[in-house]
Amino acid sequence: MTSKLDQLREITTVVADTGDIEAVARLKPVDCTTNPSIVLKALGTPMFADAIKEAVVWGKKQGGNPESVSSAVADRLAISVGAALVKLVPGRVSTEVDADLSFDTEASLAKARSIIAAYKDRGIDRDRILIKLASTWEGIRAAEVLQKEGIDCNLTLLFSKAQAIACADAKVFLISPFVGRILDWYKKSTGKDYTAEEDPGVISVREIYNYYKANDIKTIVMGASFRNAGEIEALAGCDRLTISPALLDELSKDSGKLERKLSPESRKPDAKVSVDEKTFRWMMNEDAMATEKLAEGIRAFAKDLSTLRTMVQKELQLAAA
Repeated sequence: MTSKLDQLREITTVVADTGDIEAVARLKPVDCTTNPSIVLKALGTPMFADAIKEAVVWGKKQGGNPESVSSAVADRLAISVGAALVKLVPGRVSTEVDADLSFDTEASLAKARSIIAAYKDRGIDRDRILIKLASTWEGIRAAEVLQKEGIDCNLTLLFSKAQAIACADAKVFLISPFVGRILDWYKKSTGKDYTAEEDPGVISVREIYNYYKANDIKTIVMGASFRNAGEIEALAGCDRLTISPALLDELSKDSGKLERKLSPESRKPDAKVSVDEKTFRWMMNEDAMATEKLAEGIRAFAKDLSTLRTMVQKELQLAAA
């Protein structure tokens, strides 16, 4: 019998949640998704030593204060990681707008457009890239504008149906509802262990998937942030799933039967609704898990972005010595 990974690929588009070039080349996902944490890890490998040197040389030629230069070099390095991944996958690579812009629509728009321009400078068209934004009200508004400009977006750090509905209203290309982080919150809150079928993260993605399919919403649902293979199997059939190399390897070594759990044909009636800003913020306020995990995720990505910029500053100082 074929592996569970091969069976999954027959019903779901498999995306690699990594910047590990060797893992991507070996596991052959359709798409790749990155974030500041993944970019920072990738840049710590020997494979990107030359990219770091090139970016530092480029940075020394730029004008402006040290903070703006280090930020620009960090952006350039994130594009270098994305460009390397583009060469390995047939589909798209997600590149994230700075987490510290998550509550600034205009700044997010400017950063997203600069990311697309930077890829274009390397001969990479926008149809190979997804702009990744946090699913804040401001991030969703930025995505709405970008989609109208023909720039497809991936809305991340999504923990609630309220966020999913707002993304659907904005006609975003793809959402990344998180599974494992929802489970983390509930395990900490209740002290309980959950089976895959009871998993609050799995249940959340299933509800969002059903809502989208029941209302013929074209936005792609890509489950993300998995803690174990059971969560992945419980969402088999979802439009896309972005999976770490460790779990991809685990699925590739398992020859058991994989049962399809989600299908557009099995959708259930679910009335379509829209949310304005006031309703969105109130629904988030009433959902402690979603509010806490969204804030925590933004802080974590911002911390890794700050670490990357600090690393760049040190490299620039060494180059100037």
